[in-house]
Order: sequence, then C-alpha cells, then structure tokens
Amino acid sequence: MMPEDAAKYDTDTNRPLNKGYLECGLPSYLKISLENMKKSWEIEDSGQCDLHWDLYWCELNADINSAEADGVISSEQAWYLREAYLRMERNENV
Repeated sequence: MMPEDAAKYDTDTNRPLNKGYLECGLPSYLKISLENMKKSWEIEDSGQCDLHWDLYWCELNADINSAEADGVISSEQAWYLREAYLRMERNENV
C-alpha cells in the first residue's frame, strides 16, 4: 500500500474511511426507498416542502429494519444507511 493510500483507510479496522461500500449489494426494494428519500431530502434541503417526506422516511426506515431483521444486510450496513439517509444519530450508550 502506498503512503497516500494509507490515509484512506481506518488504521484500527483497515476498512475504507469512505463507507459507500456499505451500499453495495442492497436489495432492489431498499434501493428504491433510498432513491425516494434522496430526492425528498433534496427538496427539503432546498428550503421547499416535500409533502411525502414523512412517507419516504418511514418507508426507508421500515425497509432498513426489515432487511436487517431478515439478514439481507448487516447491522453495520443498517446503521450506515440510517445515519446517511434518515439522518439518525446512533447512541452507543443505549
């Protein structure tokens, strides 16, 4: 590994710092929910109101939970998606 590449990986886990790899291999229903949520956040973040935001948020949350419970995605993937797309914060003390 080249020295400049070392900065791109966590020194403790040797995993990439960019966690986009956790989006690989997602089931199609989860990809659709993610796309809907991304579009909704774009509207909301632009200062407009998306009347379907809460629907997309709940749908994505349910799809993440279902995929995790069914073993389709790992807990690590589930939390990555929650933090990235639902903007949830993980509380390690709970």
